[in-house]
Amino acid sequence: MQSPLFAFTEVQNQDHYSLQNSYLLRVRLDGDAGPDCLARKGAMVAYQGMIEFDGEYQSHHRRRAARATGEALDLMRCSGQGTVYLANLAQQIHILDVDHDGLTVDSSYVLALDSGLHWDVVAVDSQYGLSGTGQYNVVIAGRGKVALMTSGKPLVLPVTPNTYVSCDADAVVAWSTSLRVQMQAQTSSSTVFRRRGNTGEGWELNFVGQGHVLVQPSEMMPPQNVDLHGLRAQYGVGAQGAPQGNAWGGR
Repeated sequence: MQSPLFAFTEVQNQDHYSLQNSYLLRVRLDGDAGPDCLARKGAMVAYQGMIEFDGEYQSHHRRRAARATGEALDLMRCSGQGTVYLANLAQQIHILDVDHDGLTVDSSYVLALDSGLHWDVVAVDSQYGLSGTGQYNVVIAGRGKVALMTSGKPLVLPVTPNTYVSCDADAVVAWSTSLRVQMQAQTSSSTVFRRRGNTGEGWELNFVGQGHVLVQPSEMMPPQNVDLHGLRAQYGVGAQGAPQGNAWGGR
């Protein structure tokens, strides 16, 4: 049998995480010699060897936070000896080494992470006291690898004490946890529920400090004149107005 498909063979190496192509992640597991992989539920597309898949236990605190905020990592534990191949809706995948600075990310963009990393849900400040896109995110801390996803090729923006960055909340994937963040709309409080008149722009996240911000070339804009469960979806507020799949990264 012959076909151009045979050009797409497995990339052989000893790396813990490696990209087979822009959309497919290979995770090599060494049993007791290395960390397990916590992967997005349903993200396994193939595996080789003696691999076990189990639902990852969530503490009462995490279950309560998920119910209250809608932000959580719904993960499965991959363990054993062999290789696992992970993907999600053909989104681009990026491997990131997490260090002492930590990473804050929208949970929708996390494909996999080392089991030794710690994560928790945190709130992003809003000057109007309103919930909305990006109000709650996940902080990942410790030392290990994380695989994130983006819709298209992302952009990494540096933030310094002399250069702050403002991003559309629907395009932000992740940022350095050390950054100070505020969520706001560039409009007066009396018209906070409008997307800056007819510009189509809404909520922003403003970043100050020293670190980096990852944005993707994709925004999930809610319909402006459709009533889905009240005003929440119409104005980008709540689950119906939130992005449903994007992410950042660098090797």
